[in-house]
Amino acid sequence: MEKKVVLIQDDEQILEIMDHILSNEGYDVTPSLNTDPIDKIDDINPDVVIVDEFIKGDKRGTEVIEELKSDPTTEDLSAVLTSTSPELAKKAEQCKADDYIEKPFDIDHLVDVVKKNT
Repeated sequence: MEKKVVLIQDDEQILEIMDHILSNEGYDVTPSLNTDPIDKIDDINPDVVIVDEFIKGDKRGTEVIEELKSDPTTEDLSAVLTSTSPELAKKAEQCKADDYIEKPFDIDHLVDVVKKNT
């Protein structure tokens, strides 16, 4: 069975590139430019959620991950934070993300992080 990835990014081109890479690696990707998939997390039942820190909408990626990690039904779900922020490692640790991907990202690193967290 394919591993499922919810992919939320702030930039359409980056979203498409990451979606393409992960789909080619055999993942079932739910891509989005907003947090709508988080509202359907129980239906999607992903293995990992990848969230950009600066997503469109009223929440930051760190807030989305904090909420997932503080909810008993989703606390074990792997969550990865992405950003261009120089403080990404610190932000990822503070929100209890399982990992992080700095942007611009290396394709092999993206795939390795997803494999490690699924």
